[in-house]
Amino acid sequence: MNDIPLHVFRFHVSFSQQSLAEASGADVPLCRGAFSECSGLEATMEPKVIKVGGSNYGAVQRAGQVSFATVILKRGVTDTRDLWNWFAEVAGGAYAYRLRVEIEMRNSADQPVLRWALRRALPIKFKAADLNAKGSEIGIEELHLAHEGLVLVT
Repeated sequence: MNDIPLHVFRFHVSFSQQSLAEASGADVPLCRGAFSECSGLEATMEPKVIKVGGSNYGAVQRAGQVSFATVILKRGVTDTRDLWNWFAEVAGGAYAYRLRVEIEMRNSADQPVLRWALRRALPIKFKAADLNAKGSEIGIEELHLAHEGLVLVT
C-alpha cells in the first residue's frame, strides 16, 4: 500500500450505458471527457438519534439514510455535443436514460490509481459558457449530475 497523496489535477471522466445484463459488466462506452474541474464527490449519512429512557448521559446514535451531493463537471467548450444531447434527451422525456459515470484519478505516470463511479447518473443542469466579446479567456461549460450512488471501484 502506498500512502503518497495524489494530485487532484490528473483525472479522466467517462460515460457509459450499462448493458441489459448488468451482471456481465459489459458497459457500452459513450464518451470520455477532459474536464478541468469535478466537485461534489460526497456522501452524507444522517444519523438517527434515539433517546433511551433512563439514560441521562446522551442519546444513542444509529446509521441513517445516505444522501449524495450533486456532482458538477466543468470543461472548456468544444464542438462535441454529446453531453448536451444527453441533457436534451432527458429533458425531452427520456427520464430513464441514465448513465454510469466514472471519475478516474491518475498518478504522475498517468496510470489509474483510484476510480469513483456514479450509479444511474442523470443530467439535471447544463450551463453553456458565458459569452463576452471583450474577454479573451476560454469558455467553460458545466454539467450537473444527480445520481443514485457513489461507489469506490476496486
